Amino acid sequence: MNSIRKVLAVLVGLAVAGPAAPVHAAADPHLPTPSGSRPVGTTTLHLTDTSRPDPWVPNIGVREMMVSLWHPARVPGTRRAAYLTPTESRLLLEDAGLTDLPSDLLSTVRTNAWTDAAPAGRRHGSPLIVLSPGFGKPRSELTGLAEDLASHGYVVVAVEHTYESVATTFPDWRVTTCAACDHPIRDTAFWRKATQGRAADVSFVLDQLPRRSGAALIDPDRIGMSGQSVGGAATQAAMVTDPRIRAGIDVDGLTAGEVSPGLARPFLFLGRQDNFSPGMPAADTWERDWPLLTGWKRWLVVDGAVHSSFTDLALIAEQIGIDLGAELRAPRGTAITLRYVRAFFDLHLRNRPTPLFTGPSAACPESIRSGSARRPVRQGGR
Repeated sequence: MNSIRKVLAVLVGLAVAGPAAPVHAAADPHLPTPSGSRPVGTTTLHLTDTSRPDPWVPNIGVREMMVSLWHPARVPGTRRAAYLTPTESRLLLEDAGLTDLPSDLLSTVRTNAWTDAAPAGRRHGSPLIVLSPGFGKPRSELTGLAEDLASHGYVVVAVEHTYESVATTFPDWRVTTCAACDHPIRDTAFWRKATQGRAADVSFVLDQLPRRSGAALIDPDRIGMSGQSVGGAATQAAMVTDPRIRAGIDVDGLTAGEVSPGLARPFLFLGRQDNFSPGMPAADTWERDWPLLTGWKRWLVVDGAVHSSFTDLALIAEQIGIDLGAELRAPRGTAITLRYVRAFFDLHLRNRPTPLFTGPSAACPESIRSGSARRPVRQGGR
């Protein structure tokens, strides 16, 4: 299985390290019910940056991207948002070699957001969270997190970084594929290009949002960002170049050395224990960046998690009967992710204290505190 097929297999739930469990498609694959009290509305935005060419297809003289926006609503709507289009689902499954699954399977995942629910809340009263997905993955992999945050009063945008996702559908039904995935060399320069390009995408989105529907709720002085995998590295890059982003989270992503000479705003590392515990080879980039993070910071690892445990995709895989090899059940991984991400932004964008970051948590015993505001503690387990 080639490298892109491995990425996609993880995306849709195939256990790359060994044979997959038998597939039995669930009758109703679904995202978890948001934990907040507010209904959630959503819309999609098509944005075009005419100031720069596309970094992956330079002969295209502009950078186009699709963005999903979620917001608190007063009442539910009547039309649920789609998770993916049938074409996106088919391309993702085909590219992963999962031809025994129904081609439209990922388009049938039931979401909790409504496309016809009007925004609710006071003007400039809601913090904004920007989400960036993993490499090769669609923005939809972070839908469950976005819906949960919006149910607690946040406005959330997830950016699809065009030509870095296996399939992206535009309003005229054009579908772009992953040109970046075909790049022959994936070295430090490649990943830095990806993170810097994503940082430029995010800044452009922040520039454009005030002109868009639903954005009147956003408090421009309370903006945070979280990303999974390369999206986590992009969070660092975006914070370095854009001071509007006040707090950030890297979820299970190697970083690209963007924080030199330093970053004084709050930052959270959240990853797998078996990959990102201090002293492990994969943790080298976090250890390099740790002393350069000069503000509030934490380093947390989750026992039993795999890379997809922090996204919707582990949950969907478990629902359709595919074993990712995680010791941690997918619903539990989802619950931990939602709890820590929201607690971090509640603390730093809403000034709501939480005990989650002060020591071991009885509510989340799988989470191990590997670092504090000073330095990471080298430990291998609880």
